[in-house]
Amino acid sequence: MTEEKPVLVATEADDITADMVITELNRRDVPVVRFNPADIGEDLTVSARFGPCPASAVGQVRTPSRTADLARVRAVYWRRPEWPTFPHLSPDDSRFAAAQVRYGLGGTLYALNGPLWVNHPLRIAAADYKPGQLALAQQLGFTVPPTLVTNDSAVAREFIRTQGEVIFKTLRWTPYARDGVPVTGWATPVTADEIDDSVRVTPHLFQARVDKVADVRALIVGRHTFAVRIDSDLLDWRKDYSALTYTVEHLPHRVDKALHAYLNRLELVSGSFDLAVDRAGDYWWLELNPNGQWGWLEAETGLPMSAAFADLLMQGDRR
Repeated sequence: MTEEKPVLVATEADDITADMVITELNRRDVPVVRFNPADIGEDLTVSARFGPCPASAVGQVRTPSRTADLARVRAVYWRRPEWPTFPHLSPDDSRFAAAQVRYGLGGTLYALNGPLWVNHPLRIAAADYKPGQLALAQQLGFTVPPTLVTNDSAVAREFIRTQGEVIFKTLRWTPYARDGVPVTGWATPVTADEIDDSVRVTPHLFQARVDKVADVRALIVGRHTFAVRIDSDLLDWRKDYSALTYTVEHLPHRVDKALHAYLNRLELVSGSFDLAVDRAGDYWWLELNPNGQWGWLEAETGLPMSAAFADLLMQGDRR
């Protein structure tokens, strides 16, 4: 009997969401090779050969307990992998070594042209630019709140005075700490009086506040849509999960169709969308997370999200 083709799962050591999908794959007797790029060395090795005969990478990814033949991988689930930082090396050596891992291990995996990617890292990176997200959302007919990206303090103040209630949002989440304490950039209200010349240091994203009654997190997995209404009194519902209530939402066909078209344009097979619902019941575009969290929503609603990911990864053919 021919051995089943494995699914590669690239993620950090503690990833409950990946665990849920792997459990589903295990139930179906699909072999899984889980690894974290940060483990490169004794706990992770990669070997690949190119040319003149192979059309793509031929080789192996090996962990202490599993080996994946790169020519036989059916799918790659690129969840939350960590790249090594090599703190024991000098700054120059650590930068050099980290680059070799990204372009060696990463480049070898990116060269695979047979398996289905959920999602391909280069497509994730391209989809993660919020100005591009906003432009594409508008092209596809979504209602987009008036938004300004600028490092001009005068332009920012004028926008806020014109729009009235405005919020500030980060253009990209990055690890950040003050006095050793991690902090997160929530969506926060901002007034014109708060804008000073420090805005000139870097572009900022300002957006008119939507008069919303609820939020919606919509997860798309292949052809499946899972939408959950999130009720709270919070501007940014991520600030307090204990204050949230959840209801399964059934999106209008035109909204659902536009979300799938959005992913198709970005060459993604999955994504987590954030929408706002106003008092008239209309949906407003907020943003896409091409690799967003969803595990807690399955626990809260019973929606079969992990099973949908397992189904998609089992198919194993490229989109």
